[in-house]
Amino acid sequence: MKKILAAFVGSMALASAPLALAADATKELKMAYDADPVTLDIHEQLSGGILQLSHMTFDPLLRWTKDLGFEPRLAESWERVDDKTMRFKLREGVKFHSGNELTTADVKFTFERLKESQDFKAIFKPFSAINVIDDYTFELVTSEPYPLLLNTATYIFPLDSEFYSGQTEDGKDKDAILKHGNSFASENLSGTGPYTVTERKQGVRVEFERFDDYWDTESPGNVGKIVLTPIKENATRVSALLSGGVDFIAPVPPNDLDRIKRDRNSELVTMSGTRIILFHMNQERVEAFKNPKVRQAIAYAINQEGIAAKIMKGFATPAAQMSPAGYQGHNENLKPRFDVEKAKQLMKEAGYEDGFTITMMAPNNRYVNDDKIAQAAAAMLARINIKVDLKTLPKAQYWPEYDNRAADMMLIGWHADTEDSANFYEFLTFCPDADSGDGQYNAGNYCNPEIDALVEKANVETDLDKRAAMLQEVEQRLYDDAAFVPLHWQDLAWASRKGVNIEPVLNVMNFPYLGDLVIE
Repeated sequence: MKKILAAFVGSMALASAPLALAADATKELKMAYDADPVTLDIHEQLSGGILQLSHMTFDPLLRWTKDLGFEPRLAESWERVDDKTMRFKLREGVKFHSGNELTTADVKFTFERLKESQDFKAIFKPFSAINVIDDYTFELVTSEPYPLLLNTATYIFPLDSEFYSGQTEDGKDKDAILKHGNSFASENLSGTGPYTVTERKQGVRVEFERFDDYWDTESPGNVGKIVLTPIKENATRVSALLSGGVDFIAPVPPNDLDRIKRDRNSELVTMSGTRIILFHMNQERVEAFKNPKVRQAIAYAINQEGIAAKIMKGFATPAAQMSPAGYQGHNENLKPRFDVEKAKQLMKEAGYEDGFTITMMAPNNRYVNDDKIAQAAAAMLARINIKVDLKTLPKAQYWPEYDNRAADMMLIGWHADTEDSANFYEFLTFCPDADSGDGQYNAGNYCNPEIDALVEKANVETDLDKRAAMLQEVEQRLYDDAAFVPLHWQDLAWASRKGVNIEPVLNVMNFPYLGDLVIE
């Protein structure tokens, strides 16, 4: 802890004299999430928690608006040069927390690091080059015409190349990306964002302070300090809000929505969600999972509508595919297929009428009611003679196990941060390939090269109707193959005390733009 702070304070000593803020940032926000960021290295893990951290401490080139358009951030403008090239113009005079000034050298450094990150490299596979024109002009170049170039640019949060270059006192490269390890970047941070990290104790609290030299002088934000406390237990987190212990919480469990609505001192904000919750079935660990009939039997054995109604209290939409309504890949023909007798028949046809035993893992503080969902699924599988040895873990302990594919069935939730169906497949069903990053979160080791090729073809198709047809065919084929077990799309809910105006800074991506938060 002292080492982290010492490094941070050392970097802050480089900063120039504070400037006046656009708004008087005198308010303090006490917030409670179900977990805190597992690292300060925003390229170590692709997850909602890390992207939330990114929007607090860094800025992207451009970001999503509420209506899923784009608004300029560090890139003040962009224009298409040809069908494979987009030219961007950076804002001038933007400073990092260290005091260094943002230039295209930092964007290039960040782009190259993203291409090396195990979690992000697949997203940036379509990109072939970055051309630096001058200190404030650069071009992103793709190998083929790519309809999602701007979507992908929302992932580029320029890093302070000078801060992250060189070696530490013990001879380690500062730019190293180390999954679940202790690296310079996992413990030290210099971004351009509205907040700096002033104190961090993993699993206990993270403190942020407003960056005095923040470039966005038009931001209405008036919060000068944020204290994030992770509270895993749903009831405890809600009680903390209702008792006045914290000002803002997320997520709000379905069981407590009415309770918060009735509280005169609280405000509740809800949105339909696009995060798919699903189980993977690891074909390399369980021979039976290689049989499509066994996978189909499991899909028929799981009651998605029952889970959504009873465990999620209706605060979820039962799913039969990854793509939610509104995404190009959403296939209207696919419906949940709960049928226990059909599941038993398929098990019999596959030669597994007597069943078998498997292990299952799930987090217990990452998704809404994640541990209860896993418990319900285990009970459902028992009805077709699949005995489940279930283990649930806090998020910080779960992700290393997930990366190690440590159980036969593993639960994951995924929001397509490009707001596009292909993102689901690239990470969750593509044939795993460490070199390209494809299938980075495919814990089922499912592999169908024909489906992958169809997605790749869709990714360079600029006719949106043709592209939608391709992606909908992908969903149909994954459904027929029972490549995974879809559960539901998780709805979103946040709550705050009155006077904390959270609604304007919330979005369906669940990346609250807390730099713009206003507290009355």
